[in-house]
Amino acid sequence: MSWRKKASALLKAELKKKDVSYGELSQKLATIGLSDSANSITVKINRGAFGFDFFLQCMHVIGTHTLRLEK
Repeated sequence: MSWRKKASALLKAELKKKDVSYGELSQKLATIGLSDSANSITVKINRGAFGFDFFLQCMHVIGTHTLRLEK
């Protein structure tokens, strides 16, 4: 599995765990100044085409403070 796919899968898993949709994520990100649409976020996450800063912002707004990475 590529690193992009791993990053995408990890973010998707956290969103599912927190029961947060892409639309809700878009709204939460707007509270910290990011104005990506739900469609834009969906494309980013599905492609795994996002930077670590975006990943951290997502984790912050959904309330994930600890991640366990599998080998």
